[in-house]
Amino acid sequence: MSPNGSDRSPRRPMRRKLLQALTAGLVLATATGCTWQDFPRLGMPTPTTEEAPRILSLWQGSWAAALAVGVLVWGLILWSAIFHRRSRTKIEVPPQTRYNVPIEALYTVVPIIIVSVLFYFTARDETKLLDLSKKPDVTVNVVGFQWSWCFNYIENVEGSKGDAKTSKELDAIPDRYKKAFPANAGGVYACGTPGERNPQTGNPGPTLVLPEGKTVRFVLTSRDVIHSFWVVPFLMKQDVIPGHTNAFQVTPNSPGTFMGKCAELCGVDHSRMLFNVKVVSPERYEQYLKDLAKKGQTGYVPAGIEQTAHEKNRETNNL
Repeated sequence: MSPNGSDRSPRRPMRRKLLQALTAGLVLATATGCTWQDFPRLGMPTPTTEEAPRILSLWQGSWAAALAVGVLVWGLILWSAIFHRRSRTKIEVPPQTRYNVPIEALYTVVPIIIVSVLFYFTARDETKLLDLSKKPDVTVNVVGFQWSWCFNYIENVEGSKGDAKTSKELDAIPDRYKKAFPANAGGVYACGTPGERNPQTGNPGPTLVLPEGKTVRFVLTSRDVIHSFWVVPFLMKQDVIPGHTNAFQVTPNSPGTFMGKCAELCGVDHSRMLFNVKVVSPERYEQYLKDLAKKGQTGYVPAGIEQTAHEKNRETNNL
């Protein structure tokens, strides 16, 4: 008992713990490596394609919606804890309510509205991001395999003869994607290993070279299991599935070398499936393709597993 007759000893440790928790939360919130310029991106890297700001906007909107819902829920919890706490003087049981139709309708309708709004913006942006109606300037067949990547540059390169549309190595790619291939594209390729490193940055994995300001279509195929092609600052990734071809296209607008990785757990050495993306001027890109041809890396490496029967049926229906 305290000198004035009241027992306050249990409250002091509780207040001390609350103060310590608030202090720890403040430290965690302020002791990160982010600056105030980074905060609006909410953990996302700086976008480096024309399409990436759309993804960033969707990410920020989702955070805003989540924060609004969180503030509402926290407010209701605090309000209930403060205004409906047990009285020190009254010991009778408070009025019991079995149901409240307005409140029950509210917490049924509000989540439906929230999910519907999020679904609308997600579907709108996904449709735009996966639109392939625009003919690409460059097409790259990305081949995932355990435990690295190959890149088939589907281009008409001096010193490389052939036609990507009839190449047996690219049989796994559906005809609907081959329609956009350039004519007489003999092509060149680059294959990597987990131990390879980019000569400029020292980052592990092979390097995919892309031209700045050109629309690039990635046609994704796998030789073995499911992988996922993720260029981090592109803010875009898509699964690489055996027997099923995926594709998307972006327009890089920032020169530099960026990190990429497999974002799908694909086996014991999944963490070694890294690669680099180097965005250069169109002139340097053309020179890079010529250099690959001079090295003898002409034609294409096998794209992957042949389409499943289901995919073949879908292909026939889309023609």
